[in-house]
Amino acid sequence: MTAPARPLALVVGGSRGIGAASVRALVRDGFDVALTYVCRPDDARQLQAQCPPASRVGSYALDVADPQAVARMFAEAARDFGRAPRVVVVNAGINVPPAPLAQFPDDRFRRLMEVNLLGAFHVLREAARRVEDGGAIVALSTSLVRHAVPGAGPYAATKAAVESLVRSMARELAGRGVRVNAVAPGPVDTELFNAGKTEEAKQRMAAMSPFQRIGTPEEVAEVVAFLASDAASWVHGQVVQPNGGLV
Repeated sequence: MTAPARPLALVVGGSRGIGAASVRALVRDGFDVALTYVCRPDDARQLQAQCPPASRVGSYALDVADPQAVARMFAEAARDFGRAPRVVVVNAGINVPPAPLAQFPDDRFRRLMEVNLLGAFHVLREAARRVEDGGAIVALSTSLVRHAVPGAGPYAATKAAVESLVRSMARELAGRGVRVNAVAPGPVDTELFNAGKTEEAKQRMAAMSPFQRIGTPEEVAEVVAFLASDAASWVHGQVVQPNGGLV
């Protein structure tokens, strides 16, 4: 007798950091995974090679700012795996050098909006159209939405907007049994977090938690995996904050 197909999880922004840790957690939990990357295919290939042979992991280049590319990627993944995604994780995002609002350049804010908000909108919209009934959508936000940090306002604003989309979608998709939630981590030891920061700055960020440390991608990925699982059947329209007590 042929074994039933493993459910499909689609992780947008899945080649590094929290996204890659989420891929590994979902594979462990019995999912096949389609992941996307922007411009570093070697990271995706390396991650695929690390996954156990019983799982099937595919990778796709994607610019989330292009709505046609997002729609094509969903269609290609469904064709390649032979089924719609049971879970969609919306993790693609960027940050830019922080600055006070009075000095924040237009081009930096526009880029944040294009990727973090418009890109998330494109993925969430396609996920709403294509995710299986009874499935789950998980979007990544940030605890900085609720813990104000000077210079981080524009970045936090894009993520606050994503949380608003999540809350609305939770009401819109409830009739299909689709759970929609957000995960809003505090500081996490990723390439994105470490870029441009001195050790002193990292220590200041670590001191914001009562545990006096930075989180790990794996700690956040466990929350993503929980929300993707049937164990989270009564968790819907929520923003879960794995941040070590930051806020």
